Amino acid sequence: MKRLFDMAAAQATGRPDGVMLASKKNGEWVPLTCKEVNRHAADLAAGLLQLGLHQGELVPEKQDKIALVSQNRPEWLICDLAVQQTGAILTPIYPTISPVEFAVILNEAEVRILFLASKELYDRFQPAFKDIPTLKYIYTFDDVPGVENWSALKGNAAGEALRKTMTERVSEDTIATIIYTSGTTGVPKGVMLSHKNIVSNVLSSMPAFSFARKDDRCLSFLPLNHIFEKMVTYIYVQAGIGIYYAESMDTIGDNLREVKPMVFTSVPRLLEKVYERIISKGLELKGIKRALFFWAVNLGKQYDNISQGSFFYRLQLKLANKLIFNKWREALGGRVVAIVSGSAALQERLIRIFSAANITIMEGYGLTETSPVISVNRLESEDRRIGTVGPLIDGVEVKLAEDGEIICRGPNIMVGYYKKPEQTAEVLTPDGWFHTGDIGVWVEKRFLKITDRKKEVFKTSGGKYVAPQAIENKMRESPYIEQMMVVGPGRKFVSALIVPNYGQVRSRLSAQGIQPPASNEDLVALDATVQLIQEQLDKYNPLFGHVEQVKKFLLLPAEWTIDNGILTPKLSIRRKVIEQRFEKEIDSLYGGSSTIE
Repeated sequence: MKRLFDMAAAQATGRPDGVMLASKKNGEWVPLTCKEVNRHAADLAAGLLQLGLHQGELVPEKQDKIALVSQNRPEWLICDLAVQQTGAILTPIYPTISPVEFAVILNEAEVRILFLASKELYDRFQPAFKDIPTLKYIYTFDDVPGVENWSALKGNAAGEALRKTMTERVSEDTIATIIYTSGTTGVPKGVMLSHKNIVSNVLSSMPAFSFARKDDRCLSFLPLNHIFEKMVTYIYVQAGIGIYYAESMDTIGDNLREVKPMVFTSVPRLLEKVYERIISKGLELKGIKRALFFWAVNLGKQYDNISQGSFFYRLQLKLANKLIFNKWREALGGRVVAIVSGSAALQERLIRIFSAANITIMEGYGLTETSPVISVNRLESEDRRIGTVGPLIDGVEVKLAEDGEIICRGPNIMVGYYKKPEQTAEVLTPDGWFHTGDIGVWVEKRFLKITDRKKEVFKTSGGKYVAPQAIENKMRESPYIEQMMVVGPGRKFVSALIVPNYGQVRSRLSAQGIQPPASNEDLVALDATVQLIQEQLDKYNPLFGHVEQVKKFLLLPAEWTIDNGILTPKLSIRRKVIEQRFEKEIDSLYGGSSTIE
């Protein structure tokens, strides 16, 4: 098993009538069998080759680039499998990026063929087409007037002969994809990943999915153009798990109840939203029901899979699972064994509560450049430690530099950044060690713990180092703090920009007999709101050293989102964007203040 499309081919042979992919159409889930997916991919590959794709040496500079812009749906994976078989390179693009950034990426990659999912996406990016001289062919998955449908790309016997020839030439070292990073700290870079990079990561991550049952189901909703969901997709394919694609981010709750998956992947921001909705429901309860609900939540906060507590605690937790947490599991379909979380740090509190509810959170760690998994917590309790990102997967080496930076090596490390040899050399040593830019420590000698991003650690004007992520993650455990960014490089003290949880704040004010304003602008300006947030900081500040404590803060009236450019497509905050956009607000926190150290 050396190439990604080999996995799909093996399933087509081993379980031809098993479900590989499914999507909802006209209110019904429509499955595609392994045999059907494999055939569709082969037909598409043959059709693509008849367009005259380059069939010479399979090196990045000469391989044709094919871009794909689509939400999660069966066509995405079929397209990926087809492009691999042509010897071309798939360049997936986030549907949410701007047309300007879209043109920049497609021009750097010299994209020749473009697949778009829908009329909405075609209309969104059409103005940029004229600025991409290499772009020759455009196809859509949905029927769009005036645009060629992808179904037209179905090869004949000559195309099939070409496909068979090319698949024999594709090796494990052939570049399978170029994934552009979402650019939290600068201009996106194209990460070149070979079949070997991703296949090795799939096979080494498979033991963490020891609970997977062939012909079971998962739900997929994280963007497939991010390496996390793409790699896990191939784990599902290899394990024989049917992949059901959520209709949209808004229908995840309904789709979970319909599909009843055994596993799904998520990012912390989405799990935080799920938890907030659950707590909101709890706040609506009255009397004994409300008391029981928060009794169960408080038990969950104390959960530890290693130190399982007293007999009385375990007895209470068993009762809480029967009375309260069973409803949480039902809301997720009732059959979830594990949720795999990645891309950012998840609050320990949430891991404890969900795990107490028999919904195991498997938090892991990795980057696009590492294909992506470096370490992951397992389902088995002895290989899971809350607060860490788990033990290393097989085949990956990790060492910590003098400053604590995580440096790793293995078959999963990228080939390099496309057309950026200087930037590749900055992070990748000649002997294969990749500098992640993350700071970490070992727990119990084998569990990796991430403490911060190297580039995000800053010095105050007094020369004291501050690691902002740890502060932000802890303070966001408050139900009244939705989003937060710690600021203070070169300043006298640490401050923060805070987006409150407007709903929770309004509920708290109402409970205090205060009529909350209708607008968020008026809400964040209210003295009672400011006092409430100050109380939260007073609660968490003592957990940090004096220099790390948040001395001042500013409340913002609008949530940070992908649409307003502050969150990346994988829901990480763009710190540089926030610093630039709120420069005046940040300056106001330090205007005329005395030195506080």
